[in-house]
Amino acid sequence: MLQAALSALYYTRADEIVAPFTRGQGAIFMLHRVTPEAPRAFEPNRILKVTPDFIERVIHQVVQAGFEILTLDEVPERLRSGGRGRPFACFTFDDGYRDNLDYAYPIFRRLGVPFTIYVPGDYPDGRGDLWWLMLERVIERSDEVRVELDGDARTFATRTTAAKERAFEEIYWRLRGMDELQARAIVASLASPLGLSSEALCRELIMTWDEIRRLAADPLVTIGAHTMRHLALSKLDADTARREIADSIARIEAETGRPCRHFSYPYGCVSSAGEREFAIAAGLGLATAVTTRKGLVQKGDADRLTALARFSLNGDYQDTRFVKVMLTGVPFAIWNAVSRENVASPMA
Repeated sequence: MLQAALSALYYTRADEIVAPFTRGQGAIFMLHRVTPEAPRAFEPNRILKVTPDFIERVIHQVVQAGFEILTLDEVPERLRSGGRGRPFACFTFDDGYRDNLDYAYPIFRRLGVPFTIYVPGDYPDGRGDLWWLMLERVIERSDEVRVELDGDARTFATRTTAAKERAFEEIYWRLRGMDELQARAIVASLASPLGLSSEALCRELIMTWDEIRRLAADPLVTIGAHTMRHLALSKLDADTARREIADSIARIEAETGRPCRHFSYPYGCVSSAGEREFAIAAGLGLATAVTTRKGLVQKGDADRLTALARFSLNGDYQDTRFVKVMLTGVPFAIWNAVSRENVASPMA
């Protein structure tokens, strides 16, 4: 339905009529993985993957649309100046996947385009827990999954792709609502009998510090922080949340020899990061911090630089027509209006 709506806006050009009122000051693109691999039959995390070809087409489209591509260091001053000049765009990647180096970096270097990678401090040491990807692998390799969630013992039949998708959806969101360390322990208990480990998965997919230093040596690349353990900060007490941010900043500065002034909240949604976390990030002197809240950057964000929205380049929407419509800000304006109406409605 969303794809149909975006297509309708594109072909009717209705988005262009409203764009002057909704475009805002710029866009911060959010990405995770970049790979030429085709999606597998069962791959619920495919939304985190885009192809190198799509990335390159988006960069060209953004430039042709009149956007100026900035580093994150340039964003605060651009907003404080009232956003004079062309709208801007920034490209950001979360988690530090090795494919960012193998497939994304050559494109950005060839085109001379800056970008940022947010790295959790534990991940390059092989201690990262990519539990959402591990859950996918467990279900992919199983015909049946038995799991206890908050005292509720369940058995999921997972022989077919459709059954696997239903199981992943229910288990994933139940885990997201739990204490995160407990949720990770549950996934580890499912993975172990299959010979799967979080350490092996992390070393397979995430860059080492040596690889990160290679990127950090290029002026086009900014390395930002993403906590130490990739935990939802809102579920932690204030002191622990602050340490997660501060320790990741210190670790990145020590490993790269460069200042770390930018941060991304793990998960980044309303339930994972809020006003307390925004204030902690500001108190630590960060220049910017980004969420996963959907939207473009607005003029008023000059006063909320540690609560910036982003625009996800989603693996299910690898079509530059959709990107063109999203850059007008119209879909975000509609989304926010509907969200406000639902919050206010007693039927929501």
